[in-house]
Amino acid sequence: MNIGIPKEIKSKEDRVAITPQGVRTLVSAGHKVIIEKNAGKGSGFSDEEYIKEGAVVLNSPENVYSSSEIILKVKEPQPSEYKFLQKNHIIFTYLHLAVEKALTKELINKKITSIAYETIQTSDGQLPLLVPMSEVAGKMSVQIAANLLENRNGGAGILLGGIAGVPAGKVLIVGAGSVGINAARIAVGMGADVSIADIDINKLRYADNMFGSKIKTFISNESNLKELTKNTDVLIGAVLIPGYKAPRIITEEMVKNMKKGSVIVDVSIDQGGIVETIDRITTHENPTFEKFGVLHYSVANIPGCVARTSTIALTNETIKYVINVVNKGLVEAVKADSSLAKGVNTFKGKITNKGVAEALNYEYTELPSLIGF
Repeated sequence: MNIGIPKEIKSKEDRVAITPQGVRTLVSAGHKVIIEKNAGKGSGFSDEEYIKEGAVVLNSPENVYSSSEIILKVKEPQPSEYKFLQKNHIIFTYLHLAVEKALTKELINKKITSIAYETIQTSDGQLPLLVPMSEVAGKMSVQIAANLLENRNGGAGILLGGIAGVPAGKVLIVGAGSVGINAARIAVGMGADVSIADIDINKLRYADNMFGSKIKTFISNESNLKELTKNTDVLIGAVLIPGYKAPRIITEEMVKNMKKGSVIVDVSIDQGGIVETIDRITTHENPTFEKFGVLHYSVANIPGCVARTSTIALTNETIKYVINVVNKGLVEAVKADSSLAKGVNTFKGKITNKGVAEALNYEYTELPSLIGF
């Protein structure tokens, strides 16, 4: 099978969908890998490294798309890339279609098969292709917030870890999944006063067992969040419902009552965000805006700023699913792997992910009815 890897064009997105070592794995299995010139540059991988492992380097995205049957990306196709999408394509990337109506329409109209990294889910509920980027985004979120708290960046001038005689800054993490736990690791390591809120008591127990007295845990409900947000210096949004749009649980009223110079980093923004006052996705060039005296950070591709780490971590997880698809073909691959089947968001002009269908008010079609299993 011909596998195409275009250069990412989203703002400051320096990741690439595969490492040279990943290319070697695919080529050794008898497949052709076609990569756009300089696609790996931002992650520190040269064209020569890819060529050495058997890849073919082409100069334009149009040539990559037209020469390939499966397209591997990191982020969802951008509007300028829609013209390259063809009916025979399988698109394998982070899609977040619940907040991408125009892209979803394009995929449906062209009857493109799309597989979303973020909805591949194992029988025990794990999200193997989301976990590595969640780890990165969770750790980065606190690092980013600590920087934004500095006076020069418009923050309240608070050192998260405090010093002798000066209390530590307060961090509230909403969501105790992979992003939340990794955010807590960094916040605790910095010496911050950390609270975690989640609706799932078992996740809170896990966090409590992991961090002990270094954190405080709360059930996530309106009453608790209203009180917690009043005194927090940093709020991290870390809620994910696979495939679905994120719930808006941090209200405008809560933000209005936050301290001036406090910081919100909403990692959930790629699924719509959990903060009512965030009405836009920001970029790495212009990452923040201020509302009610609170700095809001809503960049949807946080891991893109540590591209080499993120690319290697992503390929470590994606390669086995890619090999499965290209060796067996899509239909046989999803019949053999129920976790991969959950990743299929569109197929033959139908939406096959319930969360996406509900978010966009489209008809939902179960994948088994389309491929016969």
